[in-house]
Amino acid sequence: MHFEPYPFEKLTALLEGITPNPAYSPIALTIGEPQFETPAFIQKSISKHSEELRRYPKTAGEAYLNESMRGFVERRFGVKLQANELISSFGTREVLFNFPQYYLFDKQSPVMAYTNPFYQIYEGAAIASRARVIHLNLTEQNGFKPAVNEAELAECDLVILNFPNNPTASVLSLEELGEWVKLALKHDFLLINDECYSEIYTDGKVPSLLEASVYVGNSAFKNVLVINSISKRSSAPGLRSGFIAGDAEILKGYAQYRTYVGCASPLPLQAAAAMAWADDFHVETAREVYAENFKAAQEILGIETSDATFYVWLKVPDALAFTQRLYRDYNLKVLPGEFLAREDGKGENPGIGYIRIALVEETVRTINALNRLKEALK
Repeated sequence: MHFEPYPFEKLTALLEGITPNPAYSPIALTIGEPQFETPAFIQKSISKHSEELRRYPKTAGEAYLNESMRGFVERRFGVKLQANELISSFGTREVLFNFPQYYLFDKQSPVMAYTNPFYQIYEGAAIASRARVIHLNLTEQNGFKPAVNEAELAECDLVILNFPNNPTASVLSLEELGEWVKLALKHDFLLINDECYSEIYTDGKVPSLLEASVYVGNSAFKNVLVINSISKRSSAPGLRSGFIAGDAEILKGYAQYRTYVGCASPLPLQAAAAMAWADDFHVETAREVYAENFKAAQEILGIETSDATFYVWLKVPDALAFTQRLYRDYNLKVLPGEFLAREDGKGENPGIGYIRIALVEETVRTINALNRLKEALK
């Protein structure tokens, strides 16, 4: 079993020994972590409920938290979930890692597919599950959307999509997601969409796989699950609040499995998370900042940006050398795209020639960073 170093470890090794230009203050546009304050009402809630630390939290989550999450899904996506169609989780990283292990455990020769480039937890889950991997490459030629190869999909037990996408910022329409639901039913594989960036959009709301499932007549969400998190939505990655929702039959067994995992969220965090999932106003405030950042990127870099996420997937010559030069000359950190992708069966790495820029700073600081980037691109 061999786990690859995390992208940020690779970046540290790439920049080792380089002295950044002291004429510039350091700015890192590498990690998808909002760099502004978590809303005050969330922080106050944690403090208010701190005395509940004396109690063990339930693995299944408190009823008020699960209800708040289902309320979010209904308000945002128009989908009314039953109590057995959603499980709250300690963030979504743990779910993305342990759910595939649960689901693929009794498969003889499991096959797992996921988008490439990808969030590295998908790869880790595949390795831990001893699954054969099929990469769904996202390239400029296919509009950074996964091409469909039905012969390969027919071999799959589990397919993970990630739209809105990290790192390419591409989006699938309701109709496109619906086609994936049809494929999951036709070839009997479990389809998951990692929707952690669903609330970061500019012009219009992006759809959920749950909506698409209902849209194509699969209102019981057979073979369909979504994962979502409060981290980006509420600028609160430290709150560790997420959920997995959809197919109740699959979730029934997974809920039992989770009683052994030990990933229950502390009660003060659950109380704060319930308030955050129930409130939409604070999300609009953060969304406006990201929209301004995207607008700045369009004007300064002269590029088109996505309608969702806070990433720019920028094509550059020799991304590794460019990343080193950007750090050395401008004290600016970005992430080479090839660290977020792998070679497919044809020896192609769709991340080569790109850098990922996370526009997670306040707009003034973002503009500063973008101007440095513009200078480096000349």
